Amino acid sequence: MSRKQNENLMIVAAVEGYSFRHNMASKDAFDLFARHDILNLIRSQYDTLHTQGLDENISFAEDVIHSVTGA
Repeated sequence: MSRKQNENLMIVAAVEGYSFRHNMASKDAFDLFARHDILNLIRSQYDTLHTQGLDENISFAEDVIHSVTGA
């Protein structure tokens, strides 16, 4: 599998995990990630994030969203 495919899988897993954790539709979580550029941020941090578990990747996204929105 190519790096791009692995990055895409990591993004999908983070979006799905975030949507589950926050009881929201996957599309809404994806839109939130896109709005705050988390999709590209995950890609840019792939080398570090792929060594961590899914919970850490979801927490990474939560931290970014919290820092941007204050929520």
